[in-house]
Amino acid sequence: MRRRLIQSTLAVVLVVIAVFGVSLVIVETRTISNSAQERVSSEAQRLASIVDSRLNVAGAVSAEVLHGQVTGDRYAVVRIPGEPVIELGTRPEGEVIRGHASGEEGETVVVEEPRSTVSREVGRTLLIIGLVALLAVVAAVLLAIRQANRLASPLTDLAETAERLGSGDPRPRHKRYGVPELDRVADVLDSSAERIARMLTAERRLAADASHQLRTPLTALSMRLEEITLTDDPDTVKEEANVALTQVERLTDVVERLLTNSRDPRAGNAVSFDLDEVIQQQLAEWRPAYRSAGRAIVSSGKRHLQAVGTPGAVAQVLAALIENSLMHGGGTVALRTRVTGNQAVVEVTDEGPGVPADLGARIFERTISGRNSTGIGLAVARDLAEADGGRLEMLQTKPPVFGLFLSRTPPLKRPDTEEEPTVR
Repeated sequence: MRRRLIQSTLAVVLVVIAVFGVSLVIVETRTISNSAQERVSSEAQRLASIVDSRLNVAGAVSAEVLHGQVTGDRYAVVRIPGEPVIELGTRPEGEVIRGHASGEEGETVVVEEPRSTVSREVGRTLLIIGLVALLAVVAAVLLAIRQANRLASPLTDLAETAERLGSGDPRPRHKRYGVPELDRVADVLDSSAERIARMLTAERRLAADASHQLRTPLTALSMRLEEITLTDDPDTVKEEANVALTQVERLTDVVERLLTNSRDPRAGNAVSFDLDEVIQQQLAEWRPAYRSAGRAIVSSGKRHLQAVGTPGAVAQVLAALIENSLMHGGGTVALRTRVTGNQAVVEVTDEGPGVPADLGARIFERTISGRNSTGIGLAVARDLAEADGGRLEMLQTKPPVFGLFLSRTPPLKRPDTEEEPTVR
C-alpha cells in the first residue's frame, strides 16, 4: 500500500510538472527571445540617435567617435550616405539576432548579436525550472511517504487487532488515528472485541456452571447405581431404580436450565409448586452421602407451603447448600421452612465451625472458597435463585445459616402443621 501511495502521488506530481513545466519553458523561451530582439533593436535606435547628433554638430562621424558605444558580443554597421561604412565590434558567427534603425540624416544602423546568448539564457532558465521541479518531486515523495505511513500504520494496527480477535484475544485497544474512516473501523473492532469477550465469558461461565451443577446429580446417580449392584433384594432394586430415574430427570432439567441461563440469565420459568416435595426429594438424594459420612440430615418447620419458582432450580439451590454443609460443615444438617411476609423461606444450617469472618461478605463471589473447591457452587445457586425472582442470603455465619427466599402463593386447603425434626 505504501508503494502504491508513493507511486500515485509521484505520478500526479510528474503529470503536473510535465503540463505546467513544458508550458513554462515555452513561455520563458519566447519571452527571452523577444526580450533579446527588443534589446538589439533598442541598441540600433540608440546608435542612430548618436550618429544624428554627431552629424548635426560636427558634420561627420568616424569609427573613433563611435568606439566604445558597442559592447559585449554585439556587432554594428553604420551606413551614412556619401561616407564609408563604419563597422563596430567583431562580426558574430552563426545565427544572429539583428536590429535595424534609421536616422534623420538618412543613415542606417544594423546591430547584430549572437543567438547563443539567448540559448545560454534559456539554458539557465531551464536549469532553474528543472531544480524547482526536482525539489517539487522530492517534497512530493517525502509527503507521500509521510501520508502513506499515516494511512498504512493504522491499517497494520487494525489488521493486528483483527488477527488478535481471531486468535481468541478479545481485548479492545481503544486506539484512534485521527482519520474518520479508520476510526470508524477501530470503533467497530473494539465493539466486536467487547461482544466476543462477553460471549467467551458466558461460554466459560456456562462450562464452569455445567461442570459444577452436573457433578452433584451424577454423584447421586452413581451412588444409587452402586447400591443396586450391592443388593439382591428386588424391592430394594426397584426402589433405587425409581430414585435413579428421578435423578436422571433432574439431570435433564439441570442441563435445560443451564442452557436457558446461558441464553438469557433473566429468563425464568417460574410456576407454583409444593416446597415439601422438593425438600423431601433432596433429603432422599443426600441420605446415602450423609449416612456414609456418619452424619444426619433433618427437616422441620411449616408444612404444605406453596412457592413460586422453578422446581428444578430450587432443587439445585438446596443441593448446593446441602453439599456445602457436607463438605465444609459438621454435625447434623437441618432444613427449616418458615414464612415471612409474602415469602416462603428455607433455611439450611449445620453444627460446623461456620464461615470465617473474612469470607462472610464474599461468600457468594465466584472463586471464593474456604477449602480446595471450585468456589462457584454458592455463586451459581444465588444466580439460580435470582433468575426466578427469589434470593439467597447468608443469615448467620456461626453457626452457618443460609436462607432461600421464594415468593409464596396461598396455601392449599389443608391445615398447617408443625413437623417435628425428623432424621432422614
